[in-house]
Amino acid sequence: MKTLLSLIALLALALAPHLSWAGNVGFQQLTVPNGGDRPLAVGVWYPTDAAATDSLLGTFTQTVAMGAPVRAGARLPLVVMSHGNGGWFGEHYDTALELARAGCVVAAVSHTGDTYDDQSRATHVVGRPAHLQVLIDYMLADWMGRGRLDPARIGAFGFSSGGFTVLVAAGATPDLTTLADHCRAHPTYYDCNVLKQAAATGQQAATDMSGGWTHDARIRAAVVAAPALGFTFSKAGLADIRIPIQLWRDLDDHILPNPDYAEAVRANLPTPPEMHLVEHADHFDFLAPCSARLSTVAPEICRSEPGFDRTAFHTVFNREVVRFFREKLP
Repeated sequence: MKTLLSLIALLALALAPHLSWAGNVGFQQLTVPNGGDRPLAVGVWYPTDAAATDSLLGTFTQTVAMGAPVRAGARLPLVVMSHGNGGWFGEHYDTALELARAGCVVAAVSHTGDTYDDQSRATHVVGRPAHLQVLIDYMLADWMGRGRLDPARIGAFGFSSGGFTVLVAAGATPDLTTLADHCRAHPTYYDCNVLKQAAATGQQAATDMSGGWTHDARIRAAVVAAPALGFTFSKAGLADIRIPIQLWRDLDDHILPNPDYAEAVRANLPTPPEMHLVEHADHFDFLAPCSARLSTVAPEICRSEPGFDRTAFHTVFNREVVRFFREKLP
């Protein structure tokens, strides 16, 4: 019996990094220094043993333990999140909660100048991947739970412009000179309208490459949903992506329509991604299901096709995202 119990204990210890944490989730809202630029607003979700209560997060309500200690135990994977144009760090809070319940630490950044309340740098996409690098640096070196993190188990999640951001951070190099031809062919597309509005207000051009692209080899796996600017990635531009990618495409995307975005990325990745096609889904269906208040103040991001259940979809979406990171960040 002692031998059997010892074997069970050893097996449990060996499998510990792979097991799901089914307990509570802690949450912090942080301000992360960003050199000489404005600090980054960041939300962090993580496993905790502390009691959780309902707490407001923007227009949402989440059940978390505010500022609680990180759960003791095995070294935890870190997943960094990048939002879409005009978003913020909380727009995928439901996915962050599920990852934290599964034993991950999730750190989501609000990209300075490309949030719902500040579009002053909406086209300065070159700065976005650098934010992820700053965030990873902070989490590993300065975050209160840094000693619980495993620096060899870092993933990234990105939606829309965040998908573009994550691909670049993971090693891709886009060719932004393709924007001009793209917008001549599709002047009414969402990205082209963003560029026109930015030019009218004197914003920095999207093709301004001062500072260059930021890549971070610490990222070992990535989930990319409905990536923006997919057409800017050629085969050569994606050749340095050496990590596993889970790629999602909504089949009825009126913001980033096929084949110029997710499909362009799929076709040019050097290794086929784990591909997910979502029938009857539109672009914003990848965002967390809307609260009643959000449906009132931003109805355009809350509308789905008749018959499409965003809440039911997110049950599947979040499960698959958790599974992917569990498998790829062992």
